[in-house]
Parts: sequence; structure tokens; C-alpha cells
Amino acid sequence: MKKYLAEMIGTMVLVLMGCGAAVFAGAGQPFASVGTLGVAMAFGLSVVAMAYTIGKVSGCHINPAITLGVFLSKRMSGKDAGMYILFQVIGAILGSAILYILAKDSGSATTLTGANGFADGALLTAFIAETVFTFIFVLVVLGATSKGGAGNFAGLAIGLTLILVHIVCIPITGTSVNPARSIGPAIFDAIEGGKALSQLWLFIVAPFLGAAIASIVWKAVDTDKE
Repeated sequence: MKKYLAEMIGTMVLVLMGCGAAVFAGAGQPFASVGTLGVAMAFGLSVVAMAYTIGKVSGCHINPAITLGVFLSKRMSGKDAGMYILFQVIGAILGSAILYILAKDSGSATTLTGANGFADGALLTAFIAETVFTFIFVLVVLGATSKGGAGNFAGLAIGLTLILVHIVCIPITGTSVNPARSIGPAIFDAIEGGKALSQLWLFIVAPFLGAAIASIVWKAVDTDKE
């Protein structure tokens, strides 16, 4: 249970800090803006912080796509994978709830939830982007945490990769590469009459597909057995 609670807390922090940066200090705000780079760094630094906080407890997946990739790589049981994903989603909902309460009367000029979305007619582009960038992200995770990988620097490598992914992908989908990160904000976006909930399927299916591909590719290129 400690592992599951750690995943819940870690995912809550990721959503609150990452989406919070987009809500409170993203582009187009009446107050100081950190822009795309600032939001990207908020997500990446959240992962770094949590990796060195709960990494020893749960491995700090805080992302169902990573959990799927680890499971398909035969590094964890199906039971643990299922419970990880459940508690990650719960954590994302908690983080989104806190953010929604804080942002509702803040004067934010953007979405109050940091929900993901794509423009009309851009479904294919969004699907490809989320699949490819999740593939890259999960591949780095699998490599950095493998035997002979980055060791104590794995958290830093993973966090920096997430920053890189966000820099490129934010203009396309707002960047998910994490189904839990999309589920939490989408629920509260629906309260505001947004359309994130209707597009949520893409931010679940595409990251899982990217993670599955990453696990296959890593098995093919890895030189060491787990």
C-alpha cells in the first residue's frame, strides 16, 4: 500500500505543479508569464523532485503509460500495475481538484484546469504526437532505469526528457504523454463546460500505444537481461 500511496502523492504533485504552471503563469496571462518553456520546466522539475522523493518507495512512475511500459517489460506484476494506475488516476484527480479550487477565482486568463485538447481537424496530428512523444519518454525511462542504466541520475534524465517533450508538444496538444495527467483535468474542465472530456480517449489510447511500442523497442535493443 505504501507504493500505491506514493504513486498517488507523486501524481498529485505532478498535476498540481505542472498544470498549475499552465493555469497561473502560462502564456496570455494578465500577470507575469513563464511561457511554454516555464510550463515545460514545471512538469519536468516535478518529476525530478518526486523521483528523488518517492523513487525508493515505488520507482516514481506517476504515469500510467510508464507503468504499462514497465509491466510489458516484465519488471512488475499485473496486480501492481493495475493498482499503480488506479492510484495515479486518484492522485491526478486530487491534484486537479486542488488546482481548480485555487484557480477558480484567481483571474487566470486561460483554462482553469490545464486540460489537454486539440484543434478541430487536428485529430491525426494530435494522435501521432502523443504516441511518438510518449514512445520517446517511456523509452528513456526504460533505458535510464535498466540494469547498467543511469543509476542515481535516472530521475534527472527522465525529468529533462519530459521538459524536452513539453517544449515541442505543448503547441500541439498541451502535452499529455500521461493518461492520468489528462483524466484529472478533463473532469474539472467538464464542470466549466469544456470539451476536454470528449477528447480524453485520445490522451489515453495514444500514450498507452506509445508506451507499448517503447517496451517492444527496448526489448529489441537492450543488451542486458533484467
